[in-house]
Amino acid sequence: MQMDRLYEAVEARGPVCVGLDTDFTYLPEDFVDSALTAGENIFRFNKEIIEATKEVAGCYKVQIAYYESYGLDGLTAYKNTLAYLRSRNLPVIADVKRGDIAKTAEMYAKAHFEGDFEADFMTLAPYMGMDSIEPYTKYMREKGKGVFVLCRTSNGGARDFEYEKLADGRHVYDLVGDKLTAFGRDYLGEHGYSSVGLVIGGTHIEEAKEIRAKYKDAFFLIPGYGAQGGKAEDIAQYLSKGNGGTVNSSRGILLAYKKQPGTGFAEAAYNECVNMKEAIADACSKL
Repeated sequence: MQMDRLYEAVEARGPVCVGLDTDFTYLPEDFVDSALTAGENIFRFNKEIIEATKEVAGCYKVQIAYYESYGLDGLTAYKNTLAYLRSRNLPVIADVKRGDIAKTAEMYAKAHFEGDFEADFMTLAPYMGMDSIEPYTKYMREKGKGVFVLCRTSNGGARDFEYEKLADGRHVYDLVGDKLTAFGRDYLGEHGYSSVGLVIGGTHIEEAKEIRAKYKDAFFLIPGYGAQGGKAEDIAQYLSKGNGGTVNSSRGILLAYKKQPGTGFAEAAYNECVNMKEAIADACSKL
């Protein structure tokens, strides 16, 4: 089961999730090979980031939009990045945020849990209801795959819908989390976490302890660290003894070389992962 594997990876290497949301403009000018396409250069860059960080990162998240923006060339880089991560036995999340139903959802599941774009996890949007989640359960049962479903996100616009109050006093994000965790109890792994994980942003901390205590069975994908403003002491409250979640940083890692003059981009990415890992561990130790 991939969620057990992710738990074990976080236990062994820490909760950092390296976000390979790689735009061509992030590449250092002296690294770019003008004889190669943008996608080929992006894949070269990703490989170096992966090799530099694989001992200090629990997993990797690849945001498909960055690759789609370069057309077929970019999607080839996406495919190659996923394949490279899986060849290194590193857990990989396809950040695709699919949210449709029925046969369309079945096709999305097939696209990202099989074939050229196979990943270990997918991100999903639940707005259309539980029948937008159910088609993925075949792959949970048969291949041990996992999903991370948007629940309470890290963006400012989360307050437009997710924080709205229901008649019973719950927020909309409470309703989403309650339904998803109940649904996910049929897919619990050896370490007590469901294959149905939740995306819980790390930038809103007022209800952090409540959310962690309420959804003990849910592994969290936690965006918002670094460039979005989430701090280690905030993030730590969403973890459970340093596990139970993975904390994503994309630009903070990919562009770390710009804040470390004279340091190569791969080494700078490693340094940023180590600093992030140590800061979160220190914050967890103080809870």
